[in-house]
Amino acid sequence: MRSPYRRPCRLSLTWRVIALSSLLLVLLVALFAWLVHANLTRQFETSRAEHGERQVREIRLALERSEEGLRQLASMVASGQGLGDALQAGQPDLLVDSLETQWPTLQLEAGLDEILVFDVAANQLAAWGEGQLHNERPLREWVQRVLGDEMPHTALRCSSDCRQYATVPVLVEGESVGAVILSRSLADVTRQAQQVSESDVALLVVDSPTTPELPEERAVPAWRGQFIAMTRREVYLPILSSAATQVTVDELERQPLRLEHGGRNIELSAMRMNEDEDRRSIGYFLLASDITPQIKAISRDIRVLVTVGLTGWLVAELLLLAILLSPMARLRRIASALPALAQGGFAEARSSIPRPRRILADEIDVLQGTTLALADQLETLEGEVSVRGEQLAERVEELARERDFIGSLLDTARVFIVTQDGSGRIGLVNDYALTVMCTGEEALVNRLFEDVFSPGHPGKSSSGRPPASPNQEERPLVTADGQQHTIAWYHAPLPGGNGATLGRISVGLDITERKAAEARLTWLAERDPLTGLFNRRYFQEALSGALQHGLSGAMLLMDLDQFKDVNELSGHQAGDRLLRLVANVLGEELGHRGILARLGGDEFALLLQEADAELAVRIAQQINQILEGTRFMAEERRHRVSASTGIALFPEHATNPIDLMASADMAMYKAKASGTQRWHLLATAQGAREELQQRVYWEERVHRALEEDAFELMVQPIVRLEDRDVRHYEVLLRLRDEQGGLISPAVFIPVAERSGQIIAVDRWVLRHSLRALSRVQEQGVSLAVNLSGQSLHDDRLKQYLTEQLAASGADPERLILEITETAAVTDFSTARGVLQALRDLGCRTALDDFGVGFSSFHYLGQLPVDYIKIDGSFIRNLSVSADSRVIVKAIADIATGFGKQAIAEFVDQEALIPLLSSYGIAYGQGFHLGKPIPFPQAFGFSP
Repeated sequence: MRSPYRRPCRLSLTWRVIALSSLLLVLLVALFAWLVHANLTRQFETSRAEHGERQVREIRLALERSEEGLRQLASMVASGQGLGDALQAGQPDLLVDSLETQWPTLQLEAGLDEILVFDVAANQLAAWGEGQLHNERPLREWVQRVLGDEMPHTALRCSSDCRQYATVPVLVEGESVGAVILSRSLADVTRQAQQVSESDVALLVVDSPTTPELPEERAVPAWRGQFIAMTRREVYLPILSSAATQVTVDELERQPLRLEHGGRNIELSAMRMNEDEDRRSIGYFLLASDITPQIKAISRDIRVLVTVGLTGWLVAELLLLAILLSPMARLRRIASALPALAQGGFAEARSSIPRPRRILADEIDVLQGTTLALADQLETLEGEVSVRGEQLAERVEELARERDFIGSLLDTARVFIVTQDGSGRIGLVNDYALTVMCTGEEALVNRLFEDVFSPGHPGKSSSGRPPASPNQEERPLVTADGQQHTIAWYHAPLPGGNGATLGRISVGLDITERKAAEARLTWLAERDPLTGLFNRRYFQEALSGALQHGLSGAMLLMDLDQFKDVNELSGHQAGDRLLRLVANVLGEELGHRGILARLGGDEFALLLQEADAELAVRIAQQINQILEGTRFMAEERRHRVSASTGIALFPEHATNPIDLMASADMAMYKAKASGTQRWHLLATAQGAREELQQRVYWEERVHRALEEDAFELMVQPIVRLEDRDVRHYEVLLRLRDEQGGLISPAVFIPVAERSGQIIAVDRWVLRHSLRALSRVQEQGVSLAVNLSGQSLHDDRLKQYLTEQLAASGADPERLILEITETAAVTDFSTARGVLQALRDLGCRTALDDFGVGFSSFHYLGQLPVDYIKIDGSFIRNLSVSADSRVIVKAIADIATGFGKQAIAEFVDQEALIPLLSSYGIAYGQGFHLGKPIPFPQAFGFSP
């Protein structure tokens, strides 16, 4: 049987090498010949250009010399003996006698054609020789010009011939008495031009009247002129006549013309003569050079080069063929043995390949040895293949067992496991998913994943937030029995061969219960646990949204009267029942009017959008009527229910939530103080004046405190609950009033935030805290410093902190920087970047007041913080509120799950400590564990 590895040999490797090398050498010879030809041509063109320029210079120099000689000759004639006296005496006879004897000599030796003598009135008195025919010469103008400036004048005039003229004054005792004009043809100049250029020369006059004396063949109609002189007329005239039909004389002047005539290569060029400016005819020197020897020399050199190159190519190919014959024969023997080797004929291949030489071995010897070694290895490998085949069969059985194990694992796992192909169609679903969905595998296989598990909103998870990554998402699921589920999906590609992706595997976790818990906690974060109304946080956000959107309306702040008496007489449980009763009554009557919230304690608030003062007063009066009609009994005591209501309008009274709530609070206190009317509408002017006064006062106080270093720092211990050890202190900021009392930061910090001074306040606290930290860090003490939300947007915060750490020498690991949960969630990406930058400096970070905004639970794992400080509103009611216990335990568990430590705020009783410890909360802070104390009292020095 014919081997599949054999192929018909069309052209051997030897002849392929010869053909390719021949082609390469021929191309190189052609390229070299072209380059040499181009170089010789360029050199020839350069030499011709230089030769042409040299011809022009020599001819112009000959014209200038002829002109200068004619002028000197005219000066000599003008100064001749008797000429000046004859002109001065006005005697023509004497004038003729003075030059009559000189004329023959001047005509023969100097080549003069004409002498003219003029008196001082520019009248011609005498003339010798022949004038220039058909040429209107401005003789009087020349004479008047020379007599006027007493300077010689020269001119070149072309008509029937070309002549040079020289006009000089005749001076007697320094005064002009006449003038002499001499003219001479260009015959001598033409001869010099022929000698210098070694070329044929012709003198062409363009735009001149036809001269009958000249032969008719000298006329050139194409150039509108005639040849008045030329060398070798019988040879040169046909060349010029042929050139006249090809180019104009102007083109010939700009660029020489090359033409072939009589088997010779002729280069023809033109040079214009500088004539008198008033002439209408123009004279040209035409030069014809024979360049045949140079052209033939270039062709001869190229032929010699090509001949030598082709001869070298032939010799090189013959030498290459002689070198390749023997190695190629050895290669053919190896090539004939390889097909037998491929078919398993190892002995046949070894017998056809000779053993390689050991002396003077070359690459073919290496190939022979390698082929023989390959034959031995393939023979050995063939024996090993059968052994490996048996091993492979055993391995297949093992993989089958592993496949069965993985299949059972997929079916028993308590998660959804779904595989998809490249088009998103389901290929496999585990038993757990089928059980939860109450369906069979045949109902899901080959269906699109998107059709079975449809997303709630494109680009969002079921919680309404964008997915953390393209490979993670949350989708709702409605099973066949109508139950609602939320599935968290995690997708990963299924790799194929060569790096290709065959599809993906999706693992789904049923998070329905967790979502329900989150929804409950979210409700608790926005609602007051006692009354079910909105809480302060939600109310403030709603108020801020209304102001930001430019809406108008009113805020009603209600404070229950004598609520303290209910708590003292009937107990706190009765007080809680009263609060729930008031909330229910107000919700039923006024809930549809706007946003009703319990701000805390016995304070309620109602936000009315698009309400004017009249409507707000009417609703306040309605509140009084509702509460007066409410009956409340506790321990057989009847308590009268009433409230004082303060009304503030926006934007009339304030344009931000803080000022508006402060205005409403002020109006509420005025309502309490009135005694007769339980509501008070704050006057616009009055509220604005008081707000302005307070704001200006506190802005000035903060500014002065920054300039005078008048702030004071206090510290409150953060206690480790396990052993009551204190290693952390929170730095607190205070001001002192005129009486020396401490002013809470709640008074001046909002003003600093509104006036933009809060960043300077933050830096003041950081600078003094770092100075203090550098002195106490050796004792193992860490200081926690609060940063405002505005500092998160301070681009120079990291640089400033770096500089202060370097200046103070404080250890960054001993510095804990706290930001509030609200600030972090409001601008999550900025907060995360700033916190990471602070941690990059080595500082630790904490999230303060955590829990008041439960929406941040989703982002907690992505915030680079070390501590979670649980808001005190949950800790305060921990022992009596089941909801607070659920929230605190959930926060502690989440913090532990994310590897963060929890700190409980507002720990004000010993009974809370065992409960906090049972939740895994490591640290506590509050009046029971330690009240804020001045810095010198805590550490013995002032920062």
